[in-house]
Amino acid sequence: VGELAGTMAVATVNLRAVTSWVGIARLFAVVLSCIAFSLVASTGDFGGPYGTWCMFTWCFCFAVTLLVLLLELLELYPVLPLSWDDFTSAFSMLASLMVFTTSVVFPSTFISSPCSSSKCARQAVATTASCLCFLAYALEVGLTRAKPGDISSFLSTVPGLLKVFEAYVACLIFSLLDRYSSEAGLQWCVAVYSICFIITFLVIIFTIGRCLSYIPCPLEKMLVGYNTLALMMYITATILWPLYSFRGKEQPHPCGRDCWWNKHLGVTFLTIFNLIAYLVDLVYSTRMVFIRAP
Repeated sequence: VGELAGTMAVATVNLRAVTSWVGIARLFAVVLSCIAFSLVASTGDFGGPYGTWCMFTWCFCFAVTLLVLLLELLELYPVLPLSWDDFTSAFSMLASLMVFTTSVVFPSTFISSPCSSSKCARQAVATTASCLCFLAYALEVGLTRAKPGDISSFLSTVPGLLKVFEAYVACLIFSLLDRYSSEAGLQWCVAVYSICFIITFLVIIFTIGRCLSYIPCPLEKMLVGYNTLALMMYITATILWPLYSFRGKEQPHPCGRDCWWNKHLGVTFLTIFNLIAYLVDLVYSTRMVFIRAP
């Protein structure tokens, strides 16, 4: 009885985990993601890679967010061997990007016009719930973002959030690289995407796993050097990818969902997005090193 009482005394409930603005945003994200995948599951129409991706996104975000809420509610997260603030910041940014992509992909793939059937109505409501879920995660990102000059939680700063964005965009690029020729220019572009993704992913994992102390140089200076190199590499990829992908080739007609032209065009725009992200990342990282907040 004494041991049981001691265990109950240790287990505490932190109601602020669900009553704060961040907790309320997470509750909305859990409910909305549950509504989205439940409605789509009831239609039975989520086959193929795009449907699988959408269902995985909603279920994954629902499960992880619910786990985060429970760990904070019961105050169990301090026993985990990771930086909790970095983990939650990185996950909220990743979830907002994943749900945003799903909110665009699902209706464009599965909802047809005119939308008059019961099945289409459920798909439309699921899309609306997904869009609202994205807003909930975006609100969480805004609420947990570090204030200027605060680098106690790196992944909650602008450079940290950009690292998650850069890694996610690289994953989208990989999903579109189903076919590319053996030309050296395109191979260099794939090498750029791969090298930058691996290093960016390692920075995120090392930060969450509290392994930055093993790096032999300060994180801020290392990021300035890496972002400079990544920016130059992405500049070359931004030029070479469209040059070698579309040179001497015409757009096929018709060009459906899996058309190579659309995929290569998507890689082109995603490369530009990551180029801009690395440029902004370099500016903020440089300010963290050379401009100290009072």
